[in-house]
Amino acid sequence: MLIRFGMKQYVIDGLSPQNYQTLKEYLDKHLETASVEGIYWLELDREVLTSVQSTHESCGPHLFALMLENTYLSCELLVRIKTNIKCDCMGYATKMQRDWLIDQTDAILETLSICI
Repeated sequence: MLIRFGMKQYVIDGLSPQNYQTLKEYLDKHLETASVEGIYWLELDREVLTSVQSTHESCGPHLFALMLENTYLSCELLVRIKTNIKCDCMGYATKMQRDWLIDQTDAILETLSICI
């Protein structure tokens, strides 16, 4: 596993073809897909939203973009929204949100018995 903070991503690389297929099937079943192939939306739990994000209910849901490629999973550390192009409630993840994303991603890998 590799954490790339300069690029504002959490990247899990070294996926085997079998790992990729297992992860793809799981993400296809459990997460919303974006219009771009290989991109998935992971909705943040309300407990980790910032005070601004919590008050912007009309902007919700607040999401992380996950990009699955053949050999890696890249989790963008930008909290996005789908209703507007830009809003004050968008921005890079707080430490709590970053830790939540890493925990969620690691839990998926553990559930699927993918060891990197």
